[in-house]
Amino acid sequence: MFARLKGITEKRISTVITELMKLLTLEQYADTLVGNYSGGNKRKLSTAISLIGDPPVIFLDEPTTGVDPAARRQLWNVLSEIRASGRTLVLTSHSMEECDALCTRIAIMVNGRFLCLGSPQHLKNKFGKGYSLIARIADSTNDLLLQDFLRFVEATFPENEKVDSGNGYVNYHLKDPSIPLAFIFGTMERVRTKYNIEDYSVSQTTLQQVFVDFARKQVPPREDKSGFCKRVCCCCSS
Repeated sequence: MFARLKGITEKRISTVITELMKLLTLEQYADTLVGNYSGGNKRKLSTAISLIGDPPVIFLDEPTTGVDPAARRQLWNVLSEIRASGRTLVLTSHSMEECDALCTRIAIMVNGRFLCLGSPQHLKNKFGKGYSLIARIADSTNDLLLQDFLRFVEATFPENEKVDSGNGYVNYHLKDPSIPLAFIFGTMERVRTKYNIEDYSVSQTTLQQVFVDFARKQVPPREDKSGFCKRVCCCCSS
């Protein structure tokens, strides 16, 4: 039906449908009523419908919500190929992993207002705050050693926020972007033996952290005089 609505000639409809089902791994559900599809398969079907007729601009709303990880990666690969072919994708998503994988430009909206627009790396550079430090102590049962290491990190890097810790695992957000990477790595190397650190990593602020910082500015929805709720949302665009 959608192929006919989009002007696909009758003799090509079967070929187009077969290719799209194969592309989005829907072949085994070809004879299943759509009403019996899972939420993830409904998402894939909606994406397939949007691709019929090779439109120059494709709008997608949360395209991989409810899709299992393997199918999500397959769908990302398909959409990346479509973008590489010269067509434009515009999508909304709350998954920063999805935005990082698919978007060349990202806009973050809070309370219906655009707060930033740029490439993922540009947003990380401009709005990212500091670094993420993750370390793992070899003896995960040595809680005393872990607590000593926590105190060391907090004393050495004053502007910090503990994201998570436990079972020998430590995750800190070092908020001061002026700290030289050489200082962080040098410090960790010097105490690696002392605290029996098995491995560690230092990375730039993630896109997810940038998004969360903006989302904190969001205010609860409120009703206007007509009784309607003024909604708030965040979206990403490619």
